[in-house]
Parts: sequence; structure tokens; C-alpha cells
Amino acid sequence: MKKLLPIFILGLIISQPLFAHAQQSTPDQITIVKAQVIKVVSQQVEAVPGTPVKDTDQSLNAEILEGAQKGQTIIVDDDRVILNPGDIFYLTIDVSSVDGSVTYSISDAYRLPWLEGLVGLFIVCVLIFGGKQGFRGLIALAISFLAIGYILFPGILNGYSPVLMSIGVASVMIILGSYITHGFNKVTTSAVIGMVVTIIVTGLLAYVSIHGAKLTGFANDESVSLNMNTNGTIDFAGLLLGGIIIGLLGVLYDASIGQAVAVDELSHIGPHLPRVVIFRRALRMGREHIGALVNILAIAYVGASLPLLLLFYQSSANFGMTVNSEIFATEIVRAMVGSIGLILAVPVTTLIAILMLMNKKDSQTDATVVAGELRKVEELEHHH
Repeated sequence: MKKLLPIFILGLIISQPLFAHAQQSTPDQITIVKAQVIKVVSQQVEAVPGTPVKDTDQSLNAEILEGAQKGQTIIVDDDRVILNPGDIFYLTIDVSSVDGSVTYSISDAYRLPWLEGLVGLFIVCVLIFGGKQGFRGLIALAISFLAIGYILFPGILNGYSPVLMSIGVASVMIILGSYITHGFNKVTTSAVIGMVVTIIVTGLLAYVSIHGAKLTGFANDESVSLNMNTNGTIDFAGLLLGGIIIGLLGVLYDASIGQAVAVDELSHIGPHLPRVVIFRRALRMGREHIGALVNILAIAYVGASLPLLLLFYQSSANFGMTVNSEIFATEIVRAMVGSIGLILAVPVTTLIAILMLMNKKDSQTDATVVAGELRKVEELEHHH
């Protein structure tokens, strides 16, 4: 028996890590439910440990509104968002798999009523001021979201090329959205062809730019987390390219439809004018549009990346190193490729609209009239 005792002890020592690993591998039971603040027990401003930053900490008395513990009142600490009595929030309940102890923490504020209200206000404004055209636009918007949610996302997560999926879904959104909103006619068709051509050219430019700048697509924490969750099956450089294409659709749609309509209106006002005159006049209108949209696009990128820009602004790194960093270079590539695509959409769509909407030949127009119109265009271009 004494001889077996050392062997027994040695077996316990060897098996101890295995038991510990088995205990640690059992995940905690985590649920997220809604809860409501009954009372703010305490509130104080404290410094974040190791930093001079001040943060507000609260101790809340709250009632759980759903789940197995519905109706139970608890005390929970809050250092995420300042809450007041009556506020609803999402509560994380963590039940330990080791000893069954329960830990409560604030997950996030409950914002859905505000979001639903804003969406409702948006829909009302579109219907009141947009009329039938606005209603069609809402249908097109809903189809775009469905295409993204049910085609683009599942396709990328199932291993299909983000580049091909983005170009394909973007084309579907352009075609369906344009015809639903503006009807089946030559004007819409010319705008659709112009947008599809621009998307293809922009996609090629984005592909060359991303690979030329050696961008990996891992410029933020979200990409790293997604890569871990998908076991590295997604091409993140391609995903970056797809994001550029999808992000361009809004302003591209505006520019292309505007140019096609401009060509159509000019051809009706001046049916005697040759294609070259209509093209130059429509192009001048497009240049005004480009100036405004490029400015809007650049400012939108700055607004979306404002915290990032401020972080780099106060950084001690030199300007070249800052711009060269992937997180910054990604935004520059995104903004420049998107802006170039927008610029190309104007002449491309204008040319396609001219070819589709104007069937007469230039030779049918009096040369004196043509010369006069060209002089007017040149004068206008000179003033601008």
C-alpha cells in the first residue's frame, strides 16, 4: 500500500492541470436582457486608474424587465453611460460556470425608440415632400438593404469573392433602384449604363490602388475581430474594395441621374443642336455638380474619421509617418478612389445619354447655329 501511495500522489499531480483545464473550458452562461433604472444610489466622478482622465461612475438600483429573473431588483455599477431614473438599458447577466456566482454589468443604453422615431420622421418627410417619387425611392432603398443583408453579407461570409459580390450587388441595386424610382425609359437606362460602367472602372482603380499601396484591410479592430470570428476565410483587401464601391453608390446615383436628365432636357429645348453642343453644355452643368459633390464627399469622410484625425493631429509622429500608416492611408485611398469614380461618372453618363437620347446627325444642323452655340459654351466655360 505504501508503495502505491507515491504513484497515487504523482497521478493526482499530473491530472490536476487536466481537471483545471476542463473547468476553465466550460463557458459562463451569459444573457443580455432589458432592465430599468429605479433609483441612482450614488454617482461620483473618478479618475481612470493610471490616467488623468475623469469618468463618471454610478451605482444603480434597477429592475430586470425580461428573462428568467424578470421583476427582480438588483444593484449594478455603471461606468459606460450616464443613466437616470426611468431609463431603460441592456443588462448583461454573467453566471459563472465554476461557482454559480452572478455578475451584473451595463451592456448599453436602450436607444431603439429614438432610432425608430428618427426613421419614422425620415419616412414622413420623404412622403410629404417627395410624393410618389419619394415613395418609389423608399422602395428602392428597402430593396438595397435587402440586397446587402440577404445577398452581399451571406455571400462574403460563405467564402465568395468580396470584390465580385460587391460589384454584383452594386449593379443590382443600381438597376432595380433606378427603374423603380424613375421608371422604364431611355433616360433611366442611359444613367444605369453610365453607373455600371463607372462602377467597373472604379473597381479596377480601387483594386490597383489597394494592392499598389499594400493595404491589408486590417486598419481597425473590427476587421481583426471579424477575421478571428470567420477563421481567416475572408479576403479583407477585397472587402475594403467592396466597401469603397458600395460607399460610392449614393453620390454616383445622384450624379448619373442628374446628367442623364440634363441631356434629355437640353435635347428637348434645343432639338436643332448637334450632339457636341449638348455634350459640352451638359458637361458644364456636371462640372458644377462635381464641385459640390466632391466637397461633400471629402467633408463626409472627415466627419466620419474625426476622432482618428484628432488622434493623429496631437500625435508626435511626423506628417509622413502619419499619412503612411495603414489606417490613414486606407481613408485616403477610399476618398480619392471614390472621388475619381464620381468625376468619371459625369462624362461617361453624359456621353452614353447623348448616344441613346439623340438620334439626329450633326450634319443636319446649320453650321452658323452650331458655331454660335459653341461660342456661348466657351464664354460660359471661361467665366467658370
